Amino acid sequence: MNCDCGINFEYHEFVECITSALDARDPYTGKHSERVSDMACMISELMGLSEDETREIHIAGHLHDIGKIGIPDKVLLKESGLDDEEWKLMKQHPQIGADILSKSPHFARLAAIILHHHERWDGKGYPFGAKGEEIPIGARIIAVCDSIDAMASKRAYRNALPLSVCKEEIEKNTGIMYDPEVVKIALENWDKLVEVYK
Repeated sequence: MNCDCGINFEYHEFVECITSALDARDPYTGKHSERVSDMACMISELMGLSEDETREIHIAGHLHDIGKIGIPDKVLLKESGLDDEEWKLMKQHPQIGADILSKSPHFARLAAIILHHHERWDGKGYPFGAKGEEIPIGARIIAVCDSIDAMASKRAYRNALPLSVCKEEIEKNTGIMYDPEVVKIALENWDKLVEVYK
């Protein structure tokens, strides 16, 4: 699945160069960001968002984990579950990513999406506990796509979950972790959304 939302070719190449720096440290993360970006682009289009919003969300999908560049290798590359202190470090990556992009005023909206992509619809996410429509729509879309890919991908410490289980988890958490409207669109277009995993 490739997203065609009108991103300038040179700009897209620049984004891919940035994400390749993270990919060099953690190959899983780079491919993960590409899949999240493509799914987020598809959902944005299906929700009828403007071309500019869709383009912005696509780019944010590519960059949503860029803050992991500031996470120590012993945490980022650990092949087992994280302890409390390690998890505290890992949870800093949205803020680190937003700080990186905030160096330029042109990237302020992208920075906001990246900052909030681990917030939850019910307000129990991080880093701020934002809830509902306080969370930028791009972050709400990426949250669903990020979860799908995390579950559907094989990791060092576990196998990929069956797509049927991924779908159940997304549906079960609608209105809890995820924006109900985003979940509705994702579930209605599930087969197309997850065809990359088949």
